[in-house]
Amino acid sequence: MRLDKWLWAARFFKTRQLAAEAINGGKVHLNGQRTKPGKEVRVGSQLRIHKSSLEWDIEIKILPRQRRPASEAVHFYEEREESIRRRQQITAELREQRAAAGGRQTGKPSKRDRRMIHRFTGKPD
Repeated sequence: MRLDKWLWAARFFKTRQLAAEAINGGKVHLNGQRTKPGKEVRVGSQLRIHKSSLEWDIEIKILPRQRRPASEAVHFYEEREESIRRRQQITAELREQRAAAGGRQTGKPSKRDRRMIHRFTGKPD
C-alpha cells in the first residue's frame, strides 16, 4: 500500500493530497528516512509524523483495504508510550497558553463587544 494512501486511511490527514504534501515537505519519515508518497509500506514499518507542533512515532500494524471510521483507524497502528506522553504534554502546554491569553482572540466582535467599542470611542450606536 502507498504511504500517502495509508496516512489518509489511518486518518492522519483529511485527503491524500495533504498527506502527499506532508511527505514531500519532509514531515513524514519512513524507517528513519525521508521518503516519497508512492513508497510501499508494510506491516512493521516505523513512521515519524510531524503535524504542526505535534509528533507521532508509530509502527504500522494493519494495511486497510479502504478508509474506515476513526474508531477503527486507531487500530491500524501502534504508538510508542514516549510519543503519547510527549504529545499529551505539548497539548497541555498549548491549552495553558490559550487560557492565559484569555477570551476570544479572533473573529469579528460580538454585539456586546461592538457596543462597548462604540461607548469607548464615543461613536453613536
